Amino acid sequence: MAIPEEVRAAKRINAEGERILEKAHDESTRIVSRAQEQAAFLIGERGLTETAQAEGRRIVEQAEDVGDGIRRGADDYAANILGTLEEEAVKALAGIRKGMDVLEERRAELQTLAPVDEHEPMLPDAEVRVTEDEDAGSRSPSLR
Repeated sequence: MAIPEEVRAAKRINAEGERILEKAHDESTRIVSRAQEQAAFLIGERGLTETAQAEGRRIVEQAEDVGDGIRRGADDYAANILGTLEEEAVKALAGIRKGMDVLEERRAELQTLAPVDEHEPMLPDAEVRVTEDEDAGSRSPSLR
């Protein structure tokens, strides 16, 4: 009778061992499956990260290109405006010089002319001078 009890105990132990092994196998399958899922997720996430980084680089490059274009346009516009301003300044300077020449001619004429009538006052020492207006920073002719 003792042997059958030992056989039954051995069978129980064997069955328990098989159950433990099966449970361990199921657990290992579950762990491997979860690890594969996580690896796939990380690989996908890395792909998304790389895609996002590439898109970010593309956006920055595009923004730099647009910025360069805007700067070139602004520089062209400024050069145009400055060129026009320079032309206007040259014209204004030419007008000023012409006016100064006319005044110099008048001054010379006044110094050489004699009075025709005794009652007409003569301005023998009349002199045209260009004075600077300190407040306005401009020059204006005056008769002295």
